[in-house]
Amino acid sequence: MDVTADLEAPCAPAHLFDSVDDLGAYPDWLEIVERAEVSPAHPDDDGDAAWLIDLRGRLGPLARSKRLRMVRTTCDAPGLVRFERREHDGRSHSDWVLEAEVQAIGAAADPPASRLVMRLHYGGSFGGSVLEKLLSDAIERSRPALLEHLGS
Repeated sequence: MDVTADLEAPCAPAHLFDSVDDLGAYPDWLEIVERAEVSPAHPDDDGDAAWLIDLRGRLGPLARSKRLRMVRTTCDAPGLVRFERREHDGRSHSDWVLEAEVQAIGAAADPPASRLVMRLHYGGSFGGSVLEKLLSDAIERSRPALLEHLGS
């Protein structure tokens, strides 16, 4: 499953990037991220930071939760950040990849404006269209929450 979402924000790219390059900030504006805590580094991470992420979603009477260990594998501030699932429990896990790209809108806009494009790839088979619907609904609700977070 691949999901892409975008947002235009009335702020400089660096300010927007600061809200998406740290998964610890996601519970403030993305409701499906119930908790995000720093995870100890591991030699096989190939990244600069790691988090334990608790995802929780509800669609009607169905509620699901999932814990992922995500590592920031690319950080090219203030333009691109990429997180990938990296578990170290010896088991095989479905891929989760989250990428956020931030760009300035216009040449030298005053006030500044930015565009965020987020791409999520889930390589598993669980959930299908139900998971896609849950994510779509959460993304719609996250847009105003992220804009509010940027303003605070």
